[in-house]
Amino acid sequence: MTPQQLENYLNQLVNKNIKISTMIWGPPGVGKSSIVSQIASAHKINFVDVRLSQLAPTDLRGLPVASNGVSSWYPPDFLPRTGKGILFLDELNMAPPAMQGVAQQLILDRRVGSYLVPSGWYVWAAGNRKEDRAAVFDMPTPLANRFLHLQVEPDFDSFKTYALSNGINEHIIAFLSFRSTLLHQIDRQQPAWPSPRSWVMASHLYEIGLDIVSAVGEGAAAEFNSYITLYDNLPNLEPILNGDGENTPFPQEPSIRYATTTGLTVRADRAERAYNAFNWLSRKASAEWVQLFATDMFHSLRSNGQMGALASLIQRDAKLRDFFKDFQELVAH
Repeated sequence: MTPQQLENYLNQLVNKNIKISTMIWGPPGVGKSSIVSQIASAHKINFVDVRLSQLAPTDLRGLPVASNGVSSWYPPDFLPRTGKGILFLDELNMAPPAMQGVAQQLILDRRVGSYLVPSGWYVWAAGNRKEDRAAVFDMPTPLANRFLHLQVEPDFDSFKTYALSNGINEHIIAFLSFRSTLLHQIDRQQPAWPSPRSWVMASHLYEIGLDIVSAVGEGAAAEFNSYITLYDNLPNLEPILNGDGENTPFPQEPSIRYATTTGLTVRADRAERAYNAFNWLSRKASAEWVQLFATDMFHSLRSNGQMGALASLIQRDAKLRDFFKDFQELVAH
């Protein structure tokens, strides 16, 4: 499944209060941990991230303490005692077998030693796959059978939705729209390689004028730097957004077209500006470019409460009303 589908699935588990232990599989850097953290934040519940690969069995079970000839296990303070939240066992299959054995009791019985998981908490886990050449151990069959298993793969549309909502630099977004195969590309010979996680890091570097090679590697950084030179050929977007783009043609070069539609999306932060951009594209570009812009624009406007205002503007425009019907499904979602 895509990261967006994973997020929807996990949201449903929380919405319906389904507390079946859940294991998320996927390559490094695809966003597994971030999605789980976002789910907790969206539902305003607690989030405890436990890296099992960094713990010894006694760190999870607790220390035995003798009292009146009987030993009791004193559990660690990082395990939740009250409230609601997600107990997230990250890097589960990087933990050695002995550690996974202790975790099995926590996952199956919701307890380990003298510790009991509070009823309001979900127990979820994540791990990398063997084919990603991560340093993982086989998961014991009894442990695997205690989980729901969800497989997540890199997906540019999911990343783009996240990027537009979280301030990722528009040049990064435009480049990956043009070269989406570079969203996630493991290089087994280099420590730095492109992934959704490393592109977010690259955006921070790029914003302060630093080379992004240390985040995404030499090949991806070289392609990105070459692409950025194209921005000198972009049309002036402000007149388009202000409704004065009649004399501005839509670019011919595909890479510049991606940059133009991304630039309009990022800048169309109000209904009037989005309407002007939508109007310009509908007259100047083919349907595929209008749909690309509309898909991203609708997500952005919906998140800031401007979608209704845009629909009202378009309904007043006889030329756009019929054209807009093709996008009703996008509006609904």
